[in-house]
Amino acid sequence: MHAITISEPGGPENLTWTEVPDPVPGEGEVLVEVVASAVNRADIMQRQGYYDPPPGASAYPGLECSGRIAALGPGVSGWSVGDEVCALLSGGGYAQKVVVPAGQLLPVPEGVDLKQAAALPEVACTVWSNVFMLAHLRPGELLLVHGGSSGIGTMAIQLAKAIGARVAVTAGTKEKLDFCAELGADILINYRDQDFVAEIARATDGKGADVILDNMGAKYLDRNVETLAVNGRLMIIGMQGGTKGELNIGLLLGKRGAVSATSLRARPLSEKAAIVAAVREHVWPLIASGVVRPVVDREVPMTDAAEGHRVVEGSGHIGKVLLVAPSA
Repeated sequence: MHAITISEPGGPENLTWTEVPDPVPGEGEVLVEVVASAVNRADIMQRQGYYDPPPGASAYPGLECSGRIAALGPGVSGWSVGDEVCALLSGGGYAQKVVVPAGQLLPVPEGVDLKQAAALPEVACTVWSNVFMLAHLRPGELLLVHGGSSGIGTMAIQLAKAIGARVAVTAGTKEKLDFCAELGADILINYRDQDFVAEIARATDGKGADVILDNMGAKYLDRNVETLAVNGRLMIIGMQGGTKGELNIGLLLGKRGAVSATSLRARPLSEKAAIVAAVREHVWPLIASGVVRPVVDREVPMTDAAEGHRVVEGSGHIGKVLLVAPSA
């Protein structure tokens, strides 16, 4: 088979379509013939040399995929060769074939194209595990999503609105904010010329946001804590704004707030399987009914994964950028 390999840490030009050995499914695993994968910020960090795969994971980038089951490993039940699936991965999605633990497989939701299903696993699992399983967003509460037009952001808006919450978003252009509004966002903040702390305070009469989903990390830490409502929950899922910040513990104590930081990739298989099962139970019916949908900006040939990385790094896209495998 062929896969995208990283010749050395650096720019997108270091992503190469290379012939590699076929993977073989082990106990509790399935082999998936990949139709599409998607570009995630973690893939870019891996390419740059900042985010190595966890031990035992594929060395190839790609944290999600869609495709068809080609073979079952020992001990796998409930799936059959030929099933159309999508999957949460620890790596290896930028390839023609990938081995997946059976607990991280999801059926392609009814009404969703097989290629576009590749846009769902990482965002659905990230949003559901953080905003709902950990932060316990409730109807009537306000969720602030930084990067509202991203793949994570577009999923978070839709799921929060589906359960009856209000949503505020930050984004950098009118086009992106308009799209967030189409998905249901109530409060639109252009971070280039508006202060989200002031805008949230104004929109909530000083109450603040009950849950914040943050992809920036250090750069926004103090301002996020300032923006939290009493009993607010800050969920940090990214480090685009740096890794080290100063936490105002006095302010956090006064708000009885909580700060959590999570990632999916290195979690134990049992935890990933529990998240995937929860997504299948709670999110998949919303997708099948049309209440929630994947948001795909464009499809790029997997053989030109470098172009997909350039698009995402340029931040001009809305939703996900897919990498489509040859002959898919």
